[in-house]
Formats: sequence, structure tokens, C-alpha cells
Amino acid sequence: MGFESFIALCILSFTAAFTPGPNNALVAASGANFGFRRTFPHVLGISLGFPVMIYIVGLFLGQLFQSSLLLREVLRWVGVGLLIYVAYKIATAGGLGSSAGERRPFRFHEAALFQWVNPKGWSMAIAITSQFATPDAPMQTAIIIAAVFVFFGLASASTWAVLGVSLQRFLETENRLKWFNRVMALLIAGCVVFLFLD
Repeated sequence: MGFESFIALCILSFTAAFTPGPNNALVAASGANFGFRRTFPHVLGISLGFPVMIYIVGLFLGQLFQSSLLLREVLRWVGVGLLIYVAYKIATAGGLGSSAGERRPFRFHEAALFQWVNPKGWSMAIAITSQFATPDAPMQTAIIIAAVFVFFGLASASTWAVLGVSLQRFLETENRLKWFNRVMALLIAGCVVFLFLD
């Protein structure tokens, strides 16, 4: 991968990581509801799960998903269903008085596995690997692409979680927290609409 391609990859990775989407809305909601420390496993799950997916797509699955419309559509609908379910769970989350057993942030493995059904993630993984992976050195370019996404993914997810944490003081009342959760749920559900327009 040449220097110009690497710079283009960094710009694209930064843009993809920091723009609103399901992952960023989820970590912002988690930061607001649970604080940064309890949200950090979610941050790490995104930051490592997505680059692992990019690596695997870059090595093996990219051609398969580009050639199989049915497989791509099945994955898209599974992702849509999961996003709507997650949005519903956030929208109906109890307020400050909810018992601790009812509400908890994503665990590391849940956030990492979520990447495999996140439609925005698949779109980005296929687009990026098809543009930047080189057939003469697929493993090396897949490692470079994944490493760039670890860096920007960690920075982005941490930033969105801190943004959520910064809202905690404002969200100290149960009514405000419920409305915040509903707005975040609408943003997540709205991602579904934009993914179908894409």
C-alpha cells in the first residue's frame, strides 16, 4: 500500500468511525446510562471487533459477499432486526430507579459480535477492503487496514462514550434519562432507514 493510499485509508477510517451510526449511538447511550468505566468493555468490543471483521473480510469473505446478493440481503435483514431490537430495548429501558439486574451495558463479546450483524459495518468492511486490499499482499494490507481501524475505532468509541458521560449530570432526573434513551433509540432506528437509502 502506497503512502497516498494509506492517507486516503486514514481519512476514510476517521470519517467512518466518527460519523453517527449504530455503534456510536450505542456507546453514547451506554456512557450516559452507566458511565465510562462500565461502558469501556463495549468500547473495546467495537474497537477490536470491527477490525477483526475487516481482516477476515479482507482475506476471505469480500469476494463472496460481493458476488452473493442473497447472502448480503439475509445479513442486511438480520442486522436490521437486531438494530430495531436494540433500539426498542434502549427506548423501553427503565429510569434511574430500575434494578441493576434489568439494565447493564454491552459486554465486550456482545459488542464485538454485534459488528457481524451491523449493516453499516458490513457496508464499510466490503467497501474498504475492495478499495484498499491488494491481491499481491492480501494479508499485509488486511493487517494495515485493521490496525488503522483499531486506532480510529478506539478514539471514536471513547469520544462518543465520553460525550454520553458528559450528559449524565443533565440526565440525573428519571424523566430526562427516559427521553434521552428514547432519542438515542430513534437515532439507532433512523440508521436503519439510511442504510436502506444507501
